[in-house]
Amino acid sequence: MLKTVQLSNGETLAYRKRQGGEHVLLLIHGNMTSSKHWDVLIDSLDEKYTIYAIDLRGFGGSSYHKPISTIKDFSDDVKLFVDAIQLKQFDMIGWSTGGAVSMQFVANYPGYCQRLILLASASTRGYPFYTDLGTSNQGSLKRAFTYNEVLVDTSKTKLVQGFYDSKNAQGLQSIWNALIYTHQQPSTEQYQQYVEDMLTQRNLAEVYHALNVFNISGIDNEVVKGTHEAQQITIPILVLRGDRDYVITEEMNDETMLDLGANAQFVSLKDCGHSPLIDDLPQLTSEIEAFLEIGGKNYAIKQ
Repeated sequence: MLKTVQLSNGETLAYRKRQGGEHVLLLIHGNMTSSKHWDVLIDSLDEKYTIYAIDLRGFGGSSYHKPISTIKDFSDDVKLFVDAIQLKQFDMIGWSTGGAVSMQFVANYPGYCQRLILLASASTRGYPFYTDLGTSNQGSLKRAFTYNEVLVDTSKTKLVQGFYDSKNAQGLQSIWNALIYTHQQPSTEQYQQYVEDMLTQRNLAEVYHALNVFNISGIDNEVVKGTHEAQQITIPILVLRGDRDYVITEEMNDETMLDLGANAQFVSLKDCGHSPLIDDLPQLTSEIEAFLEIGGKNYAIKQ
């Protein structure tokens, strides 16, 4: 059941709430998804957790009045959301793009999030976007510098947006089967619901651009200088990545671990891809609950 809350910036955010105990968990989804894609994990987590799963601006049941241009636009919405429903202390799980949103939130608004779990997260140095500049020539991809260079790309932006515009469920499934559900797939009915949920996204090119220019590390790249904001993240962090994730590379994960330093502990999820929720829900649930139970203190580092 989706609830909504009006933010002070004029946007309306939709969210799901699962009532539980005093331990509050805030879930931040990634690109091409919404809070809907958390369903199996929400059902799987111990009932001592009260869970809030939001739809970011431009996804799911949320509004999209003002287009986003940075990851901080999303994380500022998260701040307005927790203020609106009066959440003061909680733990966060950010999946994929949601990991970037969560890190930006924690860096800018200390005191709210006590522990952070990054699930198959975008790197502290963003997720580079390579564009064909509208040429349809796969051999001439170059790193995008501007939003417009992302927008005209046919290799990803226009391909996926075309599937959205024509409500091409088969096309979307072919992408997810190639990159994410490579070994395990949701049930037919569940998959259909997930695809319908993907079609609610109204900000695809903007998200690609926001990820391309996200960089909270201290390392500059060809597109953007590092903001050093990762240094402001001082809470315990669990970094989870499937050992066969085709979206988030090992190198990206290593960047995140390096930039977050001693606060972060890494656990490799065995035989999992970019959606451990579908690949191995029991393994994912147990790693999350163990970290939250022990409070991030001296959590055994497993390689």
